[in-house]
Amino acid sequence: MTDASAAMHKRDHVAKELGIEITHAEVGLAVVSMTVEERMTNGLGVCHGGLLFTLADTAMAHASNAGNERTLSTTASIEWISTARIGDHLVATSRAVAQRGRNTVHDITVTNGNGDTVALVRGQTLTLGGPVLDA
Repeated sequence: MTDASAAMHKRDHVAKELGIEITHAEVGLAVVSMTVEERMTNGLGVCHGGLLFTLADTAMAHASNAGNERTLSTTASIEWISTARIGDHLVATSRAVAQRGRNTVHDITVTNGNGDTVALVRGQTLTLGGPVLDA
């Protein structure tokens, strides 16, 4: 994990509350994870889709800010492929797949402990400039 990624994670209250851990972060690639708890489930007893999106968004944030240049997401869409249940350890891997100017497209895959795909996300970020460490 880069210094910028570590600093950003230290200030991320949502990630801390959800138990999101940063496994790897470098420019254009990040891996984050969390374990589904009962408090994360919806009325059908499966992980709330918004939390799957949050996990994926966190991965994209670390992939895009690891180089210590402030970057924000501008758009993203999610495809829920299968459900995640209490106790599932989820891993989100974000990869930068295309860049033009200050815009970067990221593909994020969320998998469970068996390696099954739970969700696919495609997002775009905009590099604003300025250091993450001073934010």
